[in-house]
Amino acid sequence: MPELVLWDIDHTLMATRGLGGELWAQAWAEATGTPMREQASVTGSTERVILRETARLHGIPYSDELFTKFADALGAVHVRRAPELRERGHALPGAAAVLSGLAERGVRQSVVTGNVRQAAEVKLQVFGLDSYVVLDEGAYGEDGEGRPELLAKALARAAVSPEAAVFLGDTPADVAGGREAGVRVVAVATGKATAADLRDAGAAAVLDDLADTRQALTAIGA
Repeated sequence: MPELVLWDIDHTLMATRGLGGELWAQAWAEATGTPMREQASVTGSTERVILRETARLHGIPYSDELFTKFADALGAVHVRRAPELRERGHALPGAAAVLSGLAERGVRQSVVTGNVRQAAEVKLQVFGLDSYVVLDEGAYGEDGEGRPELLAKALARAAVSPEAAVFLGDTPADVAGGREAGVRVVAVATGKATAADLRDAGAAAVLDDLADTRQALTAIGA
């Protein structure tokens, strides 16, 4: 049984059904004073990378100061629009049951996500998943640019070796990041990537979704 299970958030535990993009665009406009014409690819990326590439598309210089301003705006807009997020989005089928099953077995859980921390906290709270995870042992968009870096941060915060952890995500980037960090990856085909894509990326196990609690717990090793 793993000592620590780390979860990606978007499309692994929950779906925001388009609202996430709206909140991102609102935070962009507040941070830059410029309407967003287009957004860089978000699949499997982190907010820092997405912001930098979106700024490049708009001819706006990127800086750490811009990221801090944007991260603050993005967290605040999630707080303000949490009721709308609750209404439009949802936890994915089986997510709460698998989190609960791991908690009952005494497995520590946290998140590794490209979201900035405040946005991640709001999403988890809105969908009733926050009580299962130790947020201080996770890693967020403020902590780095790629999944390997974020996973290393989370493992250090939790004081757990890579071999004792499992990471669940929905993209080939999640799989590649986990493999580079030395963490076993269970991929969930609830995002844009197919199960075949995730197997080809090298996931140790691939689930179609989390709806079958027993199957998911078995794949995780619990």
